[in-house]
Amino acid sequence: MDAITENLPVFIDGFRNTLGLLGLAGVGALVLGVIIAALRISPVSSFRGFATVYTEIVRNTPLTLVLFFCAFLLPYLQFSPGYFPLAVLGLTVYTSPFVAEALRAGVNGVHVGQAEAARSVGLTFGQSLTFVIMPQAIRMVIPPLINVFIALTKNTSVAGAFFVFELFGAARKVTNDRGDQVIAILLGVAAFYLLITITLGLIAGRVEKKVAVLR
Repeated sequence: MDAITENLPVFIDGFRNTLGLLGLAGVGALVLGVIIAALRISPVSSFRGFATVYTEIVRNTPLTLVLFFCAFLLPYLQFSPGYFPLAVLGLTVYTSPFVAEALRAGVNGVHVGQAEAARSVGLTFGQSLTFVIMPQAIRMVIPPLINVFIALTKNTSVAGAFFVFELFGAARKVTNDRGDQVIAILLGVAAFYLLITITLGLIAGRVEKKVAVLR
């Protein structure tokens, strides 16, 4: 394992960038996913149509194609903040419909009487969604949301093909220098990914128990 220990700063750098991609894209996907989910259940048909088309197109487009668009076509259109922000943008867009569908499933699980009660006291659709329906929906879909973010963790590796130095970029760099220890290097990368995904799973378990108590 000397290939790992000798190049630990390289792996730490890649790990830090992977966490950055996960954190920024995760927050962005959550915000955008909430908006898309709200549009999917909106009483305005044009909003529902837009959200449905967005969800179906993005969800069925390969991540590589989304990142290719962000990395090459957006700079061609004079939008070039750098490859890391573009990777965050691509991962956010790609992940948001999965977040939206998980939230929409949670909204469908909220008893219809909750929405009717909110309307009866004079709340608008937006107020009912914000203060009554969505908080309950999020509590019910914590495990699916964590699964989405675990998938996002693994999807960050695709950004390495588009000039972003993350864990697999670190692995490539070290492999070029220590080609005789490829298996050890890949095991080291897998350990870093497991550190993230296991932590997310533990967080999900704790949050789910806390939510169960609040219910």
